[in-house]
Amino acid sequence: MKGVIAINNIAFFLIPKKEVVYLPLNCTMRQAIERMEYHGYSAIPLVDGNGKYAGTLTEGDLLWKMKNTPGLTFADTEKIPLTEIPRRTQNEPVRIDATIESLLNLAVTQNFVPVVDDHGTFIGIVRRREIILYFAQQAARMKSSQAK
Repeated sequence: MKGVIAINNIAFFLIPKKEVVYLPLNCTMRQAIERMEYHGYSAIPLVDGNGKYAGTLTEGDLLWKMKNTPGLTFADTEKIPLTEIPRRTQNEPVRIDATIESLLNLAVTQNFVPVVDDHGTFIGIVRRREIILYFAQQAARMKSSQAK
């Protein structure tokens, strides 16, 4: 199709780990709350001590932990490791060599898709925003080329 740029590699959308706010799995609940508040995020990737993707922590996970822990104060959150916070949803990662279709399937239900290498090491994320912008630009290009 004239005017359409086909992207076959998800690396085009990748925000590398060095530019991503993430948390080590050995952080505390308080550290997570403060980091998420500071950056204005409602979800943040977790990485274990070996650099592997270990899940995504959401505001909802933190709220449910507070609700289900009678007497928990904000000061107490510095004693609760992230490993003790149940995660209600699991953001599935994709490998860097994943297809655009598999990325799109996950982006339907995830604000971002974690990306890992062949060994499961966290290398970055793909945000839903960039995917939507890309396809919106492609639609505009198609419309423009059809109008000519």
